[in-house]
Amino acid sequence: MDQQRQNKEFIIRYLNDLSGHVKTEEMLRKYITDEELIGHIIFFDTAFPRYEMFADEMTAEGNRIVIRARMKGCHEGEFSGIKPTHRKVEFPFVVSYDIENGKIVHHWLIADQMALMEQLGLMNAQG
Repeated sequence: MDQQRQNKEFIIRYLNDLSGHVKTEEMLRKYITDEELIGHIIFFDTAFPRYEMFADEMTAEGNRIVIRARMKGCHEGEFSGIKPTHRKVEFPFVVSYDIENGKIVHHWLIADQMALMEQLGLMNAQG
């Protein structure tokens, strides 16, 4: 099996294992060495416990996987100073993972924060 296919399957297993579950440091270290990513995931899981991720599109090039995806959860914990609203959210993001020796070693992420703020009731949708 070629490396790109193996990396895609690895990321699918990773997303499936994390989605809908409490994201513990022990669980994350099975897949990740990127400390910034581990911190980001734990931070988000505190605000949106057991959030889910859905990959809508995945592209592989060498040891890099790029995913266009959605995050779905419920705002049950403090998020950047915002008290829990108990609102359900679903917003898109794009993430790139660099994989070495069967672990995510680096990531780059961009999310639609405007959509998140609108769904939390903190901004009005324009137009």
